[in-house]
Parts: sequence; structure tokens; C-alpha cells
Amino acid sequence: MAQASHPQAAALAATFERQRGLLIGLAYRILGSRADAEDAVQDTYLKWQDADHTAIDNPAAWLTTICTRRSIDLLRSAHRSRVDYVGSWLPEPIHSASEDHPEAALSLASSLSTAFLLLLERLTPKERAAYLLYEIFDMPYPQIARTLELQEPACRKLVSRAKAHVEQGGVRHVTPQQRQDQLLAAFEGAIASGRTDDFAALLADDIELRADSGGKVPTRLDVLHGREQVLDFVLGSLRQYWGEYRWIVSDLNGARGVILEHDGHVAASLSFAYDQDGRATRIYIMRNPDKLAALDAPAIG
Repeated sequence: MAQASHPQAAALAATFERQRGLLIGLAYRILGSRADAEDAVQDTYLKWQDADHTAIDNPAAWLTTICTRRSIDLLRSAHRSRVDYVGSWLPEPIHSASEDHPEAALSLASSLSTAFLLLLERLTPKERAAYLLYEIFDMPYPQIARTLELQEPACRKLVSRAKAHVEQGGVRHVTPQQRQDQLLAAFEGAIASGRTDDFAALLADDIELRADSGGKVPTRLDVLHGREQVLDFVLGSLRQYWGEYRWIVSDLNGARGVILEHDGHVAASLSFAYDQDGRATRIYIMRNPDKLAALDAPAIG
């Protein structure tokens, strides 16, 4: 491609920037990592700069295709590295953009939740991409087929299989914010007072707690199962170390969560998954400092 003039280069950069937010949101949902998503989008930008733009009829579709393919490549590499991950692997926590439109807010919350992203980990990379492109980003099947370099019937099968997994997992519903705030207040109250009655009443019988440190800082490496194990951990280790932390309620991954600061630094983040009755089924604690660094980045929509 010939060197673009300054006005042409500025126009191309502006076209890309209009799509950056969508590309970041797509790549993050495919990868579960803000850092990897940023890499996928940067690689897409470099290809955009070198492309023959006279042959591109639809820049948005072209950019989505390139970003999706690059994200799939990175996901395959990431899956290999996650096999040897120390302890529980959790997606990087991210600030989620607020949305005034109720339906859009529900879609945002359900497609960014930690529980949803963990369920997507069970899918093949192309199942994951096809489902997201169709169900979350409203891409038609012919375009999905071109993006994934498959026949349209094959894409429909990918989406159908992925949709069955998602529906079975029950992770696309959203718990009312009032209930989420109630759980957060009960959790903080248990840490502060040592009394867990209010908190325990909001937990499902099969509650699980997972903590991700990546082996970089101390935390529980095993998964805790059931109210007794979870409450013992809350009253023991968490109350001991978190009692002096500053609690900052934030919108994390499409739901209410907490960022915990100690001596001016982010020490942990906390989020939950819920069942249809509004009881907490999963507690997710992020302690990995590399992943907590993603909280400095702008919100994802």
C-alpha cells in the first residue's frame, strides 16, 4: 500500500477510533483478558494501516473480522498457558460502562459477568466467537461465516451448541441491583463485626468461593464449597486481612462489586454470581496484581 497522505491517515485513524470501543468489547469477551484484548485490537490497527482500503466496502465489518480472527488465535495460545495456571483462573475484572437504556443494560451485564465468561471457557474458540457475534453483537450469519471462514450451516451449529451450554448454565439473567447491594453490605458487615447471619442468609446451599492470585501473592488455591467452608474463610483469613481495607463499591463486569484498597494500592476485587432467586452461588476474589492493573483502564461496554 502506498504511503497515505496526512489527511488520509487522519481519516483512517478516525475510522478506526470509532470502532475501538466495540472491538475492545468483542475481544475482551472472547479472551477474558483486558491485556490480551488490547493486544488483539492493536494488531487489528496495524493491519488496518497496511490494508488496501480501496478494496474495503465496509470498514466496520472488516475491522470486526480481523479482530475476531486475531482474538481466536490469542485464545488458543491462552488456553495452553492456562493449563499450568497456579490456582483458579478468573477473567480480568473490568469496569463496565453504565447504560441508560434498560434492555441494553441487561445485555451488557449478562455478557460481561465473570460467571458468563467462565462458562465461555468451556466452548471451543470458534463456538465462543460465533455465539458472541450472533447473540451479543447482532452479526448476521453470512457475515459470521465470512469472519470465521466457515459455511453458514456450520456457523449455525456452532451458535446452537454454544447457546445450549449457556442456557444450561443459567448465567444470562441479571439480579436486581438492590439485591446485589444487600449482599455487598452483608459481606462487609460480616468482615467488620464477625457476625455472619445476614450474609449466610443470602448464600445458596452450593455456594463456591474462588480466588485468583496467579501464584504471585498469598491466597487460597483451592475452591471452597458450601456455606460452612465459605463462612469459615470469611471469619478467618478475610476478616483478619480485609478488616482494615478500604471498600469501594464499583460496577465490575456488569454487576455490583467491590475494589479493596490497602495503603493506597488495589489489593483485591470482589464479585458474585447469583441464581434465579437472588442468592449468591459464586464468590470471585481477584488478587493477581497483574490482572488488578486492568482496573486502571477505561470501562468496557
